[in-house]
Amino acid sequence: MNEEIRPATVRVFIALAPPDRAKEELARELRPAYDTHPDMRWNRIEDWHITLAFLGELPVGTVPLLRRPLGGLAAGHRAPRLALRGSGNFDDRVLWTGIDGDLDALHRLAAEVRGVVRSCGVPLEERPLRPHLTLARARRGDQGSIAEIAAQIAGFAGEPWAAERLHLVGSNAGRSSGPIHYRDIEAWPLGTASSVGV
Repeated sequence: MNEEIRPATVRVFIALAPPDRAKEELARELRPAYDTHPDMRWNRIEDWHITLAFLGELPVGTVPLLRRPLGGLAAGHRAPRLALRGSGNFDDRVLWTGIDGDLDALHRLAAEVRGVVRSCGVPLEERPLRPHLTLARARRGDQGSIAEIAAQIAGFAGEPWAAERLHLVGSNAGRSSGPIHYRDIEAWPLGTASSVGV
């Protein structure tokens, strides 16, 4: 009998995701770079996200404790209006696009998310929020390409959009040598409580 062995832990973060139209707009801007730099480790477009809190490896049994408090937080928080804008890199290894728009609301949401996580007994590293969306990572010896691509898309300015859902995401990072894949554990609409006068 061949039973699948389930891991005891899951790598978790909480994030916002741009809508498809915003991702498609940026993908069009990146198309020339996809063609000229095929060896870059490009993130899958469906996995693009803005991390609000990185929880790291959690015991699988801890994850359900987060569901109700995060759902309540999402319901009571208005959807921030954001846009994808510009580009840059971390250490010539990671290519990103920046986030513009209602950054005060984004920072408040991230602070509240982190507060909820801590109230559930989950420790968090004190990392400052640097709103961005990771696009690619350079392979060893190809770091110059990251700065080159960042310069090519530095003038990108996407159309504004509302961040409609708060996502609790699991990933397979560190479990295999293949590409990283993300999956929603759960997602909650933002701002539903405000429509009923709360």
